[in-house]
Amino acid sequence: MATADLLLHPVRLRIVEALLGDRALTTAQLRETLPDVPAASLYRHVARLVNADVLAIVGEQRVRGALERTYVLRHQAAMLSPDELQAMSPEQHRQAFMAFVAGLVGDFDRYLARDKPDPLRDGVSYRLAGMWLDNAELRELAIELMAVLQPRLAQGMRQGRRRWILGTVVLPGESAPEP
Repeated sequence: MATADLLLHPVRLRIVEALLGDRALTTAQLRETLPDVPAASLYRHVARLVNADVLAIVGEQRVRGALERTYVLRHQAAMLSPDELQAMSPEQHRQAFMAFVAGLVGDFDRYLARDKPDPLRDGVSYRLAGMWLDNAELRELAIELMAVLQPRLAQGMRQGRRRWILGTVVLPGESAPEP
């Protein structure tokens, strides 16, 4: 299991995100995906993720005399354990959430920097919704969402499919007023 310090570094978080969706990428492909990250820095962060077993090497080939590796994400290793989440201080949670939000903002900025972005055409959305749920209903909602998402998460790449990133945030709002 990786630690928050390991995973919440901005570059390592982007590497992990690049491999979401069961992608297998070489270091050259990661450099294309993260062109603003210097190559030496990218290699250093990939090595740290490999050493922590967050990334697995699934292939190696010689390219112009150098050994190029192909990496996949080990999903379970890229998640914080419930014990680690429980042990985090409010400030550590704030930092983790800020890294998460900063990653989303960076993704959105890179989307907007593309040639002629069109959120309607591209299916880009962001919205908030409010629901009144008790704890049991919230757990039921989480189970229902996973039941809907799991088949889609299991789909692989194929012609005509595009990789989508789904980010979720669930926060408690105010309590219901007393009757």
